Amino acid sequence: MSGTQAWGFTDDRGAQLGAARVPRRVVAYVRAGAALYDLGVIPVAVYGSGHDGDAYDPAKAGVLEAVGVPYLGPGRALDEAVLRELRPDVVVDVMYDGKSPYALDAALVERLGVPLVALSVGNELDLPAILDRFAALAAGLRIDGRGGAGPEATNPGAGDPAVPVPVPVVVGSDAVGPEIVTPVTVSPGTGPGQGAALAEFEAAEAALREAAARSGLGVLALSGAGPEQVHLARPHAWPELAWLAGLGVRLLDPGPGPGANWLTADWVRAAALRPDLVLFDNREHATPPYALPGGVRLAPWSPETPPSPAAYARFFRDLAEALAP
Repeated sequence: MSGTQAWGFTDDRGAQLGAARVPRRVVAYVRAGAALYDLGVIPVAVYGSGHDGDAYDPAKAGVLEAVGVPYLGPGRALDEAVLRELRPDVVVDVMYDGKSPYALDAALVERLGVPLVALSVGNELDLPAILDRFAALAAGLRIDGRGGAGPEATNPGAGDPAVPVPVPVVVGSDAVGPEIVTPVTVSPGTGPGQGAALAEFEAAEAALREAAARSGLGVLALSGAGPEQVHLARPHAWPELAWLAGLGVRLLDPGPGPGANWLTADWVRAAALRPDLVLFDNREHATPPYALPGGVRLAPWSPETPPSPAAYARFFRDLAEALAP
């Protein structure tokens, strides 16, 4: 970060990004936007992936739809004029390959002349490292503890105890307090309410570790692709699944075959693994489980859980309940 820049961040491509002021208007991939919201930064809008349609996918969105953050549709179909009208100061996407943004054409953002932050959610990082990277970005995007300009409400989620409420900001405007000229260095840290979120994450880990030790159930993670086909997750290829294994969850590997993240097979292959509990992909484009033996427990799993301590604490708690006798 140069002496003329008030904000700087090095993303997971190694790109050194900077701006003359702290970005206030954030447009993000929906999964990233939901995590930033949990961390105290309210996006002005979010977009989806090639799997997504014209409406929010609840499995990725967290509370974004409930608090009125606009959804723009799939990122690679975004109209440039629409994005320009939003006047973003920064765009935030994710990466699975460690090289390029997943859900948006980087050339589009380059034409806008704003920084594009790409954060890794692939298996080159473990889950805590992924959470740390999003926390670092959120810390640098908050101004005196306040998030960026958000949807048409200055107090999103007010009156709803289930909705986390970041510190209010002036909405849809650059008027978010006096201009900040002191350089901001991005580093991991906690913002408003984040200490409680981290404590809840650690408590949820402990509850899941205890539940896994007591149950010993074999758990298979999968994504349904219709009555004839299913994608079986390779646990080591998914940071959250690898972390579950480290907490003692007995995850079943689908065995040899093509595919780095998934083994694509039929439901007979899934049943042959004799799972006690199936974590099924609950994203909108996935299909429900088919043809599994009677007595198999089912629990939802989003392979695109927002990377925030709050979101993963909820997932860990739900899984601990599913593992309970």
